[in-house]
Amino acid sequence: MDYKSLKEKRKKYFTHTAIHYYKEPLYITKASGTKVWDSDGKEYLDAICGIVSISVGHNHPKIKEKLIERFQNDGIQHSSVLYMTEPAIELAEKLVSLAPEGLNRVFFTNSGSEANEYAIMAARNFTGEEIVVSLKHGYHGGTLLAQTLCGHSTWKFRAQPFTSVVHTHPPYCYRCPFDKERNSCGLACAKDLEETILTVTRGKIAALIVEPIMGVGGFIEAPAEFIEEAYRICKKYGGLYISDEVQTGIGRTGETFFYIEKFGVKPDMVTMAKSLGNGAPIAAVMMTDECSEALTGKLHFNTFGADPYQALQAKINLEIIEEENLMENVKVLGNYLKSEFEKLKEKHEILGDVRGKGMMFALELVKDKKTKEHATNEANEMMEETRKRGLLIGKGGLKGNILRMAPAYNITKEECQKIVQIIDEALTEVQKNSK
Repeated sequence: MDYKSLKEKRKKYFTHTAIHYYKEPLYITKASGTKVWDSDGKEYLDAICGIVSISVGHNHPKIKEKLIERFQNDGIQHSSVLYMTEPAIELAEKLVSLAPEGLNRVFFTNSGSEANEYAIMAARNFTGEEIVVSLKHGYHGGTLLAQTLCGHSTWKFRAQPFTSVVHTHPPYCYRCPFDKERNSCGLACAKDLEETILTVTRGKIAALIVEPIMGVGGFIEAPAEFIEEAYRICKKYGGLYISDEVQTGIGRTGETFFYIEKFGVKPDMVTMAKSLGNGAPIAAVMMTDECSEALTGKLHFNTFGADPYQALQAKINLEIIEEENLMENVKVLGNYLKSEFEKLKEKHEILGDVRGKGMMFALELVKDKKTKEHATNEANEMMEETRKRGLLIGKGGLKGNILRMAPAYNITKEECQKIVQIIDEALTEVQKNSK
């Protein structure tokens, strides 16, 4: 189908929440490794990977080989967890071997939204409490409860119930709501968390859910001190600690397989998706034996969770990450990108803050570095300018002024250099046009 017809049909049949990144929709028809091609044959370096979902590269040869082999052998395509299948069980075993100590049970879903829903349900059942604490600027998915957990008005709908969820300030150090400096703030955001529990709840909570690096919010990094204190406060008031690693998990930071491990705390549950399946619709919740045992006697399963082909792709994906030592590549080149982006911050007035770890970076654009006024239009222009130059990036943040990048783990040094070069050129062009 030609581009014009496809565009008209999409506009006619899709609901109005189906938006585009670009003024003219991008029609991608082919992908391989770190690159994608549009319907005109133009090549792009994919630095956003759908929505932070491709980990070992598009159409990795080993994944293709194993999926084709299963099709050719007439492997069952759908069975649900009501039956036993080898890929799902092997995937669960592999995840337990990689997870923080104590997380011995796995529940598979299709998406991070559903994983977070299941985690909250389990926490409420375990504790007997209802109130869940979430962070402003956080994002936990698009289902009803997950939307309630979100700290963005743009992701919430009219008449949506917001019961039994309260929000507290995040560790957004660049825009500290308390006008503090990071190294002398006294962890005001953590104190706000405790005050919220003491003033808005009955002094008991079911859970605290935290993204170690807040994804849609603009890759806002939580300092170690905040995570440690938030964990202590959560436990003090009887809650289970849920680490939402839908975006940070599966080695994307390059430091630990799940980022929460870096902080020395023991989460009761970890949720994951995106990079787990390298593009396949699979997600998971990992929890302790105690959490799992508390669900005994209840029925709950996900129709397509852990379908054999999705589970197989996730299992092979994890093997590739280990075999190709990709986390080391993520760490080394992530440090390189961070250093180069910091240089661009000194060079460009429009670039206010650089954040991220491994293969997840955010560039926060501002109209003025002193006032930190959100440069939303400029971020939109950056999307167009980088596209022109053959680079695909994403954006986020409450005001849509934050550029996001999450390349595949097997990216090369030369490709990282290309990203920096294009971002530099695009910043120069956008800044020139904004004067």
